[in-house]
Amino acid sequence: MKKQIIRLSILLILFSSYSSYSQELVELKKNKSNKIVLKYMFNTGSMMDPAGKEGLTMLTASLISDGGSAQYSKSEIDDLLYPMAASYYSSVDKEVTVFTFEVHRDFTDEFYRIIKGLLFNPAFDEKDFSRIKSNTQNYVDQIIKASSDEEYSKMALEDFLFRGTTYQHMIPGTSSGVSNLTIDDVKQQYIDYFTKDNLIIGIAGDYNDSFKNQVLEDARQLPPLVKTLPKAPQVPMPEGIQVEIIEKENALGSAIFAGFPISLTRSDDDFAALMIANSWLGEHRKSYGQLYNKIRETRSMNYGDYTYIEWYERGGRVQLPLAHVPRHSNYFSLWIRPVQIADQLKMQYEELNQVEVGHAHFALRMAIREIDMLVNNGLSQEDFELTKQFLRSYIKLFIQTTSKELGFLMDSRFYGRKDYITELDQLLEKVSLEQVNEAVKKHLQVDNMYITIVTDDSESLPLSRNLLGNKTSPMSYSNLVLEGLPEEVKSEDEEVANYKLNVKSVDIIKSEDTFK
Repeated sequence: MKKQIIRLSILLILFSSYSSYSQELVELKKNKSNKIVLKYMFNTGSMMDPAGKEGLTMLTASLISDGGSAQYSKSEIDDLLYPMAASYYSSVDKEVTVFTFEVHRDFTDEFYRIIKGLLFNPAFDEKDFSRIKSNTQNYVDQIIKASSDEEYSKMALEDFLFRGTTYQHMIPGTSSGVSNLTIDDVKQQYIDYFTKDNLIIGIAGDYNDSFKNQVLEDARQLPPLVKTLPKAPQVPMPEGIQVEIIEKENALGSAIFAGFPISLTRSDDDFAALMIANSWLGEHRKSYGQLYNKIRETRSMNYGDYTYIEWYERGGRVQLPLAHVPRHSNYFSLWIRPVQIADQLKMQYEELNQVEVGHAHFALRMAIREIDMLVNNGLSQEDFELTKQFLRSYIKLFIQTTSKELGFLMDSRFYGRKDYITELDQLLEKVSLEQVNEAVKKHLQVDNMYITIVTDDSESLPLSRNLLGNKTSPMSYSNLVLEGLPEEVKSEDEEVANYKLNVKSVDIIKSEDTFK
């Protein structure tokens, strides 16, 4: 009798242990859809990289998605999937890593048998590791600094704003961090953080219960989570405006990115209110924004000027927000696309041969002044109604494919919501002008922020002196343009040129010294 009780107790313990693991599943049933989408979102991102091994999570995810499995090599997988027109990829951000798999429903079972080995039995081949590590090293050492000054300035701002925290380094890593990585580090990171206990699975399309249950059952073979997941850092507001100018040879202009921390995410209902004000001020890649109108359209200074109330992934390439970049630590940001430096103006226009500083100081003043006026004056009823109407239609474009819709549903869970897009539309419908203007006053300000400017080495020192000394920064026009300017524009230019910024520090950093 005693032995039977002991056996029963053991069975109950084993059953309890097995049942305690309940896989979180996000379903998006699409009857008659010809595509199956499968996503695995791990609550692990670059903030889990160990000190001195920055880039480990990205390298691990890349080796899983761009390597082979225990059964097939990378090239064999590519050959097998080619007739299916299937696709798969990984994405890594600060707090999450997502693997996405898409295939025509006719190939679902065959496709799944091939790709599940990537997640559950990755090969971690030395050749794949060396290839991916080399590419990553090249990116952090050279490509990010040479390919796009706009993207460079954004990465530099995150390095500045989150300095000293787990959010600081670029997701691909740092130069020394990537250099230190070994294949054993990758294997250990996989065991530690790619576990069944910090995983959300998403499935969309016209799938059956048998397939869904198989996906859930297979995920249970992942290791349990033993490590304690770190919390996202909460960074303090800077004291005054702090500027870092990154100088490089032969920069084609001054690329500016600025920001400051805000205690607001999609989990807050206030997000919808601030979204309206932000959209009016500078909606991403839209020509109706206030900053776009003042800086690009009226003065032809650059290609566009925008603001954001959360991180915007691949803003230089995409027109619409992407899923799978949810974050608990958030910041407001201002993107001023590259403006001309003094040397360029001098070469183009003889009448500007005495110019010492290009358009960066003026553009920065104009943008910050517009934010200041929004805080003090708020939106008008007309601007509020028009922007709200636009956003209620616009946000529906975020989920125009099954994969994107599933992605935003999974992100919703991260923020404690069920369906972010639907809930956001409801919040936008109900929000009032008074709530929008209150949100602006609560979350936006202009006296304290971090600013990064990537510019030519000929521009860095004079720009630094102008910013630190709060010197007048008159707009530099060619004679032809100046003759046709309305008086109200000239009058506004004078006000902008003398608008005071609360600059407390300006440091010049050589490009080769960044992201070490």
